[in-house]
Amino acid sequence: MSLRQLPLLAVLLLLFTAQAQAAKRVDLDFNVKFVPEQGVAEVELIVEDGSAIRYLDFNLGDEGLYSGFETNTEGGWQEEGGRGVWRPGAGKARLSYRMKVSHQRKSGRFDARMTDDWVLLRGDDLIPAGRVDQQDGVRLISRMKIELPKGWKSVETGWPRVGENRFRIDNPERLFDRPTGWILAGKLGSRRARLGETDVTVAGPVDEGLRRMDILTLLTFVWPEVQNVFPRDPKKLLIVGAGDPMWRGGLSGPNSLFMHADRPLVSENGTSSLVHELVHVFSRITDADRSDWISEGLAEYYAIELMRRAGGMSEDRYQLVREHLTKWSRKVDSLRTERSSGPVTARAVLLLQELDREIRQRSKNRHSLDDVARGLMRLDKVTTDDFVNITETMLGRGSAVLDTRLLR
Repeated sequence: MSLRQLPLLAVLLLLFTAQAQAAKRVDLDFNVKFVPEQGVAEVELIVEDGSAIRYLDFNLGDEGLYSGFETNTEGGWQEEGGRGVWRPGAGKARLSYRMKVSHQRKSGRFDARMTDDWVLLRGDDLIPAGRVDQQDGVRLISRMKIELPKGWKSVETGWPRVGENRFRIDNPERLFDRPTGWILAGKLGSRRARLGETDVTVAGPVDEGLRRMDILTLLTFVWPEVQNVFPRDPKKLLIVGAGDPMWRGGLSGPNSLFMHADRPLVSENGTSSLVHELVHVFSRITDADRSDWISEGLAEYYAIELMRRAGGMSEDRYQLVREHLTKWSRKVDSLRTERSSGPVTARAVLLLQELDREIRQRSKNRHSLDDVARGLMRLDKVTTDDFVNITETMLGRGSAVLDTRLLR
């Protein structure tokens, strides 16, 4: 670099820094009050300076979860066709509404529930997804404060705590920072640990049977292997769980995941639902174009592989797991689907195991499937074509394993 270039670079750096500092910071507060006797959450959005936002366009869905919208700006709320548009206007602007919390699936199980003693739900539902159109040079600073009913002791989220029952919501990947991920409040039992650079909390309602220390022990065991593959250091990770009638499985979310209290940490077929969901949280790989086999297949592949690498699975056990996957997936003739079923995911795992061997053999162990996974992490959405292209670019030629009718 020549000396003549240095002053120009310095000027550009100063301009960039000045622009960042000049951004107008506007507070956006989410105030939440749980009302168990009515089964609802009362939610209030407060914008310190409403003129900073032209509008917020919310996706309210078609399940009737939200009602009673009110704003202090005349004509500032319009609702039509499952969407609601809020135009805050000048000054301090408020929007309030009520959200029905408990949500029962077709199976009769709940993926959100409120009782007299606790509530477990996702912030994705509490604050519906929305598109924000804000003034240039504005940066919204989002926080959430939760008011607990009398007798409820605590609240846990996957976001950093900045006060009593108050959390800072900061997601660089979103323009509209809302409190996504799991939220648990009420009469709780919690266990905490620091793993790497991450504060980990495992929490569940009292007397729901969640094995908090067992979960922390398994996490401590596999954590280094997870970070070797997925180089992320989330500030915080929340793991929540409860018993029946909650959904009997695992569900991941941003900075958090849910596990049913009765779900074994390692199942009889040798895989781990906990590690499966942990991979989803760390990888954040999402798919498109009938390619759900990628995110689900990778999560299940690493649920097996990371346990193996950590020393929790012998070679004999690994081969038995492969035999089970082979029997389970014997009727699968295509991986291309919008939602990967158990047999499809099992067949995807076998393909990924074969691909890892191919990559290691061709590269003389310089590369592995881990490199492909890290490449996929950089994409917003992953398709089967993306997967093939990243793999074959790394190999420098076509892949024999990926040349299969399973992917067509």
